[in-house]
Amino acid sequence: MPGVIVTGPPRAEAEDVEALAGYGTATVGEAMGRTGFLGTHLRPVQRDVRVAGTAVTVLCWPGDNLMIHAAVEQCGEGDILVVTTTSPCTDGLFGELFATALKRRGVRGVVMNTGIRDTAELRAMGFPAWSAAVSPQGSVKATGGSVNVPIAIGGQVIRPGDVIVADDDGVVVVEREHARRTAEAAEARERKEAGARAAFQEGQLGLDRYGLRETLQRLGVEYRTHEEHSS
Repeated sequence: MPGVIVTGPPRAEAEDVEALAGYGTATVGEAMGRTGFLGTHLRPVQRDVRVAGTAVTVLCWPGDNLMIHAAVEQCGEGDILVVTTTSPCTDGLFGELFATALKRRGVRGVVMNTGIRDTAELRAMGFPAWSAAVSPQGSVKATGGSVNVPIAIGGQVIRPGDVIVADDDGVVVVEREHARRTAEAAEARERKEAGARAAFQEGQLGLDRYGLRETLQRLGVEYRTHEEHSS
């Protein structure tokens, strides 16, 4: 099937993206009912970085980064490039030169369901990246693919214009139509966790705060002294 480059897809509202940028992936995922996580295989190249942006999606063939070159033209301020391949690939399809071009266009980072290279250079230039592998293996530019079409990573569908949130814990996707609602739910969760944090600092136990003693009892879990358990 011939590839396609879709121009001008709808994007999440900028204020909703900025609101989501204030929360970690764990909070955002919980706010959506524990959904949206793209998988444990996507790891950050850097440390202590959190970004949020609108997805520009890319579907490449393994070992071929032609469509990343095509995607750069479709990227703009506040975007995050999200790349996968038609079958598994760990080759280094993305490196410092791509990052230089994207940074010039205001792109906030890249998520590669493939390999990445030039990791020291990426850290030095402050361009955030998450990838499934690190590899110096190069690529060709020979096969057509697609840009700004729905793609799947880790069982999650990412559409162009959806919100990507990424930090040290991993990467989550928020559907663009639900960005504002998710940001509001994340704020509510942060307030709830602040109350729990204060209680724990005062010495309260999670067993009591969350009513878990009743849960243990319902499940038949018993308290016994060491002597009782050993006899």
